[in-house]
Amino acid sequence: MVVQKFGGTSVADPTAIRRLIEIVRTVRARDGRGPAVVVSAMSRVTDALLGIAAAAGSDRLNEALPRLEELRERHLAVARDLVDGGEQVPLITQIADHFDQLTGIVRALAVLREVSPRTLDVVASMGELLSSRIVAAALTAAGVPAEWVDARLAIVTNDDHTRAAPLTSETNAALGRTVVPILDSDRVPVLGGFIGATLDGHTSTLGRGGSDYSGALVGAGIGASEIQIWTDVDGMLSADPRIVKAPRLVSQLSFAEAAELAYFGAKVLHPSTILPAVERNIPVRILNSWKPEGAGTLITASRSNGGHEREEYYIQPASESDGPGRRATRDAHTTTRTGRLTGLASKRDVTVIDITSSRMLMAYGFLRRVFEVFERFRTAVDMVTTSEVSVSITVDDRRDLDAIVDAISEFAEVSVEREMALLCAVGDVLRDVPELSAKVIGVLEEVPLRMISQAASRRNITVVLRQSDLPHAMERLHEEFFT
Repeated sequence: MVVQKFGGTSVADPTAIRRLIEIVRTVRARDGRGPAVVVSAMSRVTDALLGIAAAAGSDRLNEALPRLEELRERHLAVARDLVDGGEQVPLITQIADHFDQLTGIVRALAVLREVSPRTLDVVASMGELLSSRIVAAALTAAGVPAEWVDARLAIVTNDDHTRAAPLTSETNAALGRTVVPILDSDRVPVLGGFIGATLDGHTSTLGRGGSDYSGALVGAGIGASEIQIWTDVDGMLSADPRIVKAPRLVSQLSFAEAAELAYFGAKVLHPSTILPAVERNIPVRILNSWKPEGAGTLITASRSNGGHEREEYYIQPASESDGPGRRATRDAHTTTRTGRLTGLASKRDVTVIDITSSRMLMAYGFLRRVFEVFERFRTAVDMVTTSEVSVSITVDDRRDLDAIVDAISEFAEVSVEREMALLCAVGDVLRDVPELSAKVIGVLEEVPLRMISQAASRRNITVVLRQSDLPHAMERLHEEFFT
């Protein structure tokens, strides 16, 4: 039995939802049980809801309410297209109830002129609540027995609103009460991703992209044999297709490689998605809902055959005179160890924070003070490099950047460099073929690099560079390693 998570483009309109229905029907016929279905909000709905909340909180009710009515009509139109007869009436009523509740919240925000994180979660959750109700009703109308599950009763989180963390044992127990009985009764449970509720019942969200995480939580909680992430691309690609013209499809990769690519910017997969899958050793497959016949990308604990295709690498000599000697030693510079890089990932809008202090020299408590500041403001750090008297740190969350700089300035000099980017080359092979790390840096010899780092796992090598240099740098690496 599998869990199928469908992204926003896979539920964007009636045509997309009809494709979803056939995908579910095919898997159900094959497996005989399930699947469990997790859906995102319809494409662009969450952004619209957040914009409506911001407008209302700024006392722009005349802007917020018309946009809300546009969303209401969009959802009603999709519902009427997919469900007719007697099944349509309760669905229309449910959609209307959600929007009536949302209208009341928006009017209240205009009075308060403030949008708290808890209220923002309530507003943002409406997209998934609506799409999951529509998909459940559409499946049933198409002859696939389905039942809607309120995700707020199935996913239990802490109270860190807008970026809540799931509580594993409580979530597994809740899934056992809500989702498993539906599967046992030979129906398809349908719930919205991205949302949950705190222990005291307040609506929470897992952060942007959290629908993938929800799919993995459900898969781990019910013991699925596979977690499928249905999106609008063929699978994990070797590079960002917005930068590289012809990236390759990565047919299989390890959990660790997928985590690195996701963390460093691969948009197909949410960085946290695979964590529950890793813990339960559940394969994750990324598939294209527009091309359901495709094999997609399979993510497993480890790759078959050591995880890599067999390929020879030629390492250029440092100089002409150095060449013959190395050729004799290295068998003409050819290594027959298996391996190729798995993929490239990048993050834009990165900020570099340079922290300098003579007190850092021989001061074992200096870094502790620095990172206590980031912990205080709950800001994750991507990269760190240090020298005797300085430390450079990159972040992509700038919400509390000014406060962080002020706090560190109390004990060190701080400078900030914006409009930077991270570029990461990923592959388990980097642990076994150390020459590849040098080759990655060598390919970028004409690009000014701000920072260079290789993780302790030796599974990635990451550089920081100017954002304007990112397209050229990624194209050079892809040309060298993937074409």
